[in-house]
Amino acid sequence: MVNIYGNKATRFGFGDALIELGRKDEKIFVLGADTAASVAINGFQKEFPNRFINVGIAETNLLGMAAGLSVAGFIPFAATYGVFASGRPWEQIRTTICYSNLNVKIGGSHSGLMVGYDGATHQALEEISIMRCLPHMTVIVPCDVVETKKATMASAYYPGPVYIRYGRETIPTITQESDKFEIGKANVLKEGTDVCIAACGTMVYEALSASEMLEKEGIKAQVLNIHTIKPIDKQAIIDSCKKCGAIVTAEEHQIFGGFGSAVAEVVVQNCPVPMEFVGINDTFGESGKPADLMVKYHLKDVDIVAAARKALARKK
Repeated sequence: MVNIYGNKATRFGFGDALIELGRKDEKIFVLGADTAASVAINGFQKEFPNRFINVGIAETNLLGMAAGLSVAGFIPFAATYGVFASGRPWEQIRTTICYSNLNVKIGGSHSGLMVGYDGATHQALEEISIMRCLPHMTVIVPCDVVETKKATMASAYYPGPVYIRYGRETIPTITQESDKFEIGKANVLKEGTDVCIAACGTMVYEALSASEMLEKEGIKAQVLNIHTIKPIDKQAIIDSCKKCGAIVTAEEHQIFGGFGSAVAEVVVQNCPVPMEFVGINDTFGESGKPADLMVKYHLKDVDIVAAARKALARKK
């Protein structure tokens, strides 16, 4: 698939949005955990030093302080590597932030396998599941740098806690500034009638590529970009299943409890159709080139194509 919009890491969309928000609203506050440059919040730190706190490598304090700032009337964004933003302070997120429905926004950078050489300890592959199970928590997984900026801008004034999952590695930009973005509303990127491919994050590009490969076989695949995992767009999933009669989900995350599970909950209750899952199959990652890891763990367009064929074979 030809990418005409360029390549850029999604973390820069997060960072650019924070600067823009900071210029418009003095209530915007940003907190980091000694990873400001890595997660692209150093621009905000430079421009608004009085509204930035580096708490050090202390993620429980990071989220605790963000909660306090929220109670004081600020709109805090707390950002660090996703595996540490979600896992280490999970109790603080659950009990201090979500239980009180505080207006805290959490940026989880370096998500998925594409952290590459940092290896399994830094590859966040579980945070969709552990965040979406929390009451009041909104979970957003943008597909590129443009959509990440839109998601960050929108989350600032979306009520309650929000978790935004974004990455370090450069990926293709597939959306445009003019494309509509609304929290909780999926976007159909390509129409089709034979099988729906629902994807989030980095896998949206792979889904589009897979649809082009399937088209050469005479299979018309609809591509659904479900950037908001919670609240998920139930109607878009139902409509796609009724139209296509089969669905495949694709995520750079554990299959168990993740994006595919969220979609399956909608499918099984409303319009049961043959369904296949593309994602990490109950294993940890490893150190290596991001591109090589995507191949080894079966997260490429060819894997989506294979899953689509399996789902199509099960259609009545």
